[in-house]
Amino acid sequence: MVYLGLNKLWEPAKIGSAVIDPAGWIAEDVSGQEDWVYQFSRSDIEELGEAIRAFDHPEVDLLSLQRSNFNLPNLAPYLAEIRNEILYGRGFVLFRGFPVEQFGKRGSAIAFWAIGQYLGDGVLSQNKHGHVLGHVTDLGESRQNPAQRGPYSREEIPFHVDCCDIVGLLSLQTALRGGESSLVSSVTVHNQMLLQWPELTEVLFEPFYRDRRDEIPPGMKPWYKLAVFHIYQGYFSASVEPTYIGSAHRFEDVPEMTIRQKEAIKKLQHLSKELRFDTGFKRGDMQFCNNHVIFHTRLAYEDHTKAQNKRHLLRLWLKNLDGRPLPTAFYERHGEARKIDRPGGIMAKNTVLNAPI
Repeated sequence: MVYLGLNKLWEPAKIGSAVIDPAGWIAEDVSGQEDWVYQFSRSDIEELGEAIRAFDHPEVDLLSLQRSNFNLPNLAPYLAEIRNEILYGRGFVLFRGFPVEQFGKRGSAIAFWAIGQYLGDGVLSQNKHGHVLGHVTDLGESRQNPAQRGPYSREEIPFHVDCCDIVGLLSLQTALRGGESSLVSSVTVHNQMLLQWPELTEVLFEPFYRDRRDEIPPGMKPWYKLAVFHIYQGYFSASVEPTYIGSAHRFEDVPEMTIRQKEAIKKLQHLSKELRFDTGFKRGDMQFCNNHVIFHTRLAYEDHTKAQNKRHLLRLWLKNLDGRPLPTAFYERHGEARKIDRPGGIMAKNTVLNAPI
């Protein structure tokens, strides 16, 4: 069973004041508890297996499968509670005990997709290729190349968010060494920033230039502007992407970051590491977290030599129409705000949605 976070209080947020929100936890709040874990029972696994049975074949098109395709009468009430916990409670949950070997790669992907359909209101493209089922594995890329991204490398990734409401990960294979995942409450990071460096906290409420890393929507610039901290309609949200912020100045019309901006990002990362919670993410775990109140990271890793044993995660980017209120800048990142039901995803000139298994 998953319950609402230890801090159930919420008050309308104000710039210059500590944010009071159920997502404002510290590592000690959760390290001694297990109410952030949903342990799949044998009956849960049987129900999932039965729900996906008709679709577990080579010709399956995940994009054609929606929530209504998966009959989960016993799991559904728990998933509704978990969805609320992610959106307006602690901000994350870990499903444990999913049998990857029993379901196989395709069956695991379909079951993961089914869970995602209950937790979100649609899937989003994760890159210019239109992948709505992502594969996080080392493809030999490097964050140092501005046309590439961290998920496809074995490098350490700084604390960041993804371009969606909820990001979900399923661990199919773990690394030989390293690759540990950590989460931190961006609410708590904000509050500590405000306490220790109030002048730098002000900077983080101002827009930062961000590189699109050559994944450019039609008619838009190769960069955009978005602040790190936001307060809108009384709700706090945060968005940080150090890799994208760090390379934005490669464009002639984008200035270098100021000394204060660089220092603010440095302090933010320092606090995130200091306040982090290590989830112990392992094979068969499914992790879902709210990008607007959680920063996440992954350490560098050494991988196995055999291809079938290499670190491999499946990823979903979900949108939630009932998610945390977000300011217009989030919408304008993708185009004309009034035409976007919920911001998120990556769409380039020739992007076509697809779900490669």
